[in-house]
Amino acid sequence: MAGTDEKDLQQLKNRLLELADKAYSQNRYTYTPFLGLAEQQAFYAVEREVSYAGVRMEGGAPLCERKIIRFGDPGYEEEFPIVRLEIRPKTPKFAENLTHRDFLGSIMNLGIERDVVGDIFLTDEKSALLFCHENIADYILENLDRVRHTNVVCARAEGKMEVQSAQPQRISVTVSSPRADGVISKVYNLSREESRGLFDNGRIFINGIQTQNLSYQLKEEDAVTVRGFGKFIYYGQTGKSRKGKDRVEVGVFGKL
Repeated sequence: MAGTDEKDLQQLKNRLLELADKAYSQNRYTYTPFLGLAEQQAFYAVEREVSYAGVRMEGGAPLCERKIIRFGDPGYEEEFPIVRLEIRPKTPKFAENLTHRDFLGSIMNLGIERDVVGDIFLTDEKSALLFCHENIADYILENLDRVRHTNVVCARAEGKMEVQSAQPQRISVTVSSPRADGVISKVYNLSREESRGLFDNGRIFINGIQTQNLSYQLKEEDAVTVRGFGKFIYYGQTGKSRKGKDRVEVGVFGKL
């Protein structure tokens, strides 16, 4: 389910319809693999058609973008097949600084499919939390022993998720209005033309839903993902500039 072109999305829509039917007719839960934001658009396209089966989406934590969709309402609760793994250097003193790309690359080099891996959060400059499907968790635990040149150890993370680096950097920008294209251009220092191009190329997601609506008026707590640049939370207007423009605050996360 990794593809996102029209043919692949149509196949994914058909698969979602099949999973919903199976969950309803057999009175049990069915699950998709992890779906990225672009793939989740297939679900939104058929959301009304599958709602009869009962639907819930989960990534493992509120900040997760990659999610598993569960169909079914059999009258009992069942945990999503999501496991959280902690990856940390074996010898922190001699470990190099690592990026999201470093962790993802090392995990993919184990020969596993992307759709069994959810989000990765950096917990500091050398460690990360990984969400993955329970079927692949033991394999990762046994085989992931190096990220770039750093020897690492993996363990199942226990307790409540606490990700310090998941806290966004709060910044203030001045805009003519809370239009999505204008705010995005200010947050990422782009021209309005460059910002509009991102919409045209399907790289803008607001609250997980792909949009090409340049004039969408951002509301408080809207989550905006700009593929290739990052993600921010729109907190709303905080005042006016001397020239009468809106001063707004956003919380910016790192590059995705």
